[in-house]
Amino acid sequence: MAKKKKKEGMEVKGDWIVTYSDMVTLLLCFFVALFDPTESTTEQVEAMVASFNNIGMGASMGGNTMSIGRSADMGSTINALPSMDRGKATGNATLRAQALFSPEVRSNKVRITHDERGIVISLASDVFFAPASAQVNIEEVRDILIRLAGMLNSEDVRGRKFRIEGHTDSEPVAGRTDSEPVGPYGPWESNWELSTARSIAVLHFLTDLGVDEKNFQVAGFADTMPVAKENTPEERAYNRRVDVVILDDAHL
Repeated sequence: MAKKKKKEGMEVKGDWIVTYSDMVTLLLCFFVALFDPTESTTEQVEAMVASFNNIGMGASMGGNTMSIGRSADMGSTINALPSMDRGKATGNATLRAQALFSPEVRSNKVRITHDERGIVISLASDVFFAPASAQVNIEEVRDILIRLAGMLNSEDVRGRKFRIEGHTDSEPVAGRTDSEPVGPYGPWESNWELSTARSIAVLHFLTDLGVDEKNFQVAGFADTMPVAKENTPEERAYNRRVDVVILDDAHL
């Protein structure tokens, strides 16, 4: 019996590319999770953001490295989905914020986090305001506010809304008396008025620096949203803050 001839030109299925793409994506997420922007220079973070912007442009584009020179023919071939554009922009904005406020993050004047609301830029109240005051310590924080306004006007957050949230510790503020009417900078009847007034003060400075007032929301939460238990003076200081939140779509 004659042996059957092997079929020529057998079709090679491409299902393997799906598994391969998943593996590459997981590896990318793993290394991003290990990355600490606070220990990198601004130039390095900018190079990383630029490399992410080239995703989907083909392997022939090559890619940037963290050191001098180019990684020839090492560009990514993963295609970016249109539905991921907003998430990609948010990721870029987070990296830029970490680089932009790196000195202040190291000195605990600013914290950069991300939660269900969006990107949260926490401004230490003790740096921005005197005790029981809503008057911005502009000589101390002018440069921080200028950089923050520039970020809120950047392409990475175009079309997003911002919410300024004032927070205090649980210590009561001195109540006003008949001879001490409530003014723009205190004294305050409660932490509710103080936290709201501080949010509005930051709002005025950011709008004066060119950020569109229509993009803002303002809130005061007093001591209802602590991030520390307040067993110590340090923990109380941790809770005194103004959060500038770059809102995700679900919280607009």
